[in-house]
Amino acid sequence: MITGYAIAVSACAAGVAIWAFVLVMLNREPEKPLLMGVGAIEALLVVQVVISVVMLIGGGQPGSMLTFLAYLVGSLLVLPLGTVWALAERTRSSTAILGVLCLTVPVLLLRMVEVWGGASA
Repeated sequence: MITGYAIAVSACAAGVAIWAFVLVMLNREPEKPLLMGVGAIEALLVVQVVISVVMLIGGGQPGSMLTFLAYLVGSLLVLPLGTVWALAERTRSSTAILGVLCLTVPVLLLRMVEVWGGASA
């Protein structure tokens, strides 16, 4: 697991989350630029998956393979599934949901880094 990349993705996700919460304070529904930001975070997560798979194939071993794979898949699915839910009805709450989704990304990546380092609990 490349910790620096995970931190960079986490910082980007936090930035998009802050952007979403500013839009919530302005009472705005999600607009195309915010959705593009969420899409960019998802693209960065796809790269994270590729990096992780290459490292696993190359002999890398997380502390708990099952836990690591669960976080890996979860990090890839949280944004698309949550965005579909948020956009079912475009309101200010949808923007807040997108902000919360973006805040989950750093948490998932932090856990992936911890599990890769050997902390399986």
